[in-house]
Amino acid sequence: MAQDIPPRIDNLYYLTEGGVETEVMYKWGFELPEFAMFTLLDNPEADAIIRDMYRRYFDAAAEYGCGILICGHDYRASPDWSSKLGYSAEQLIDLQKRCIQFLDDIRNEYADQVPHAYIAGGIGPRGDAYGTGDDITETEAEDYHSVQLSTLAETNADMAIAITFTNIAEAVGIIRAAENIGIPIGMSFNLGPNGRLRSGPSLAEAIEFVDTETGGTAAWFGTNCAHPLEFEPALAEPGSWQEKLRYIRPNAAKMDKIALCSLGHLEDGDPVELGRQMGDVAKRFPRADILGGCCGTDERHLREVAKCIGNR
Repeated sequence: MAQDIPPRIDNLYYLTEGGVETEVMYKWGFELPEFAMFTLLDNPEADAIIRDMYRRYFDAAAEYGCGILICGHDYRASPDWSSKLGYSAEQLIDLQKRCIQFLDDIRNEYADQVPHAYIAGGIGPRGDAYGTGDDITETEAEDYHSVQLSTLAETNADMAIAITFTNIAEAVGIIRAAENIGIPIGMSFNLGPNGRLRSGPSLAEAIEFVDTETGGTAAWFGTNCAHPLEFEPALAEPGSWQEKLRYIRPNAAKMDKIALCSLGHLEDGDPVELGRQMGDVAKRFPRADILGGCCGTDERHLREVAKCIGNR
């Protein structure tokens, strides 16, 4: 059965990180080959900037009495992507462990200010997050993602989060891998402009099918990398699937995802408006208690979200 992680606590929300990659690229000017932020672990200037960025997330959580659930540099820290960048299997293991240590260090800094703090390994899809997820079977996905999950289980991470998945078979495979390895996992789907996964199903259909096929072992489900105006149609579909919807991370602007990542500047939308929109989501979906931001968002958006969800 699924583990209740992070634990549900009455009147407590968990913030997540913002759009770390877009901020690092467009606000601070660092290149991310293959969208891989772990490539900056050995860059002292980038490390200092990213640490301060995460401290601002923790500051927002402390100010508004929220918990926090964060991922870090490791979205691309899986075999295919790291191989493209020239890393060996041994180097990948070391990088993964350093990704989690980075987050654990900051968590320890804020132990008194943010007592409900959880860290997760972020796992991206094997293929294109903005396509249909490529042609991958459940067994292939289980084998592939077991590499990253096995290393993650040796760290201080509390769980794994599969982020921007679009392929049902891949979602089933990674959840089965996490169950076999013994690490809790949350599953976050990426929606297209029509409010459906790019591979076809609605969010409700995807959650219901994957949850059934994996015996209900995922800790929770969610969606990220879509503006509220894009994911609203998906949330409108009634059903018991909403009971497992905990995690929502919107983009700052209603714009094509590929365009957002190739603009050359930060498209940050309206933080105040996004906060109000997420406050409305929290009011209508009270079980969705893990909220934050994705592309284009930073601590300003998180503060507005925290401000509004506190008044649901």
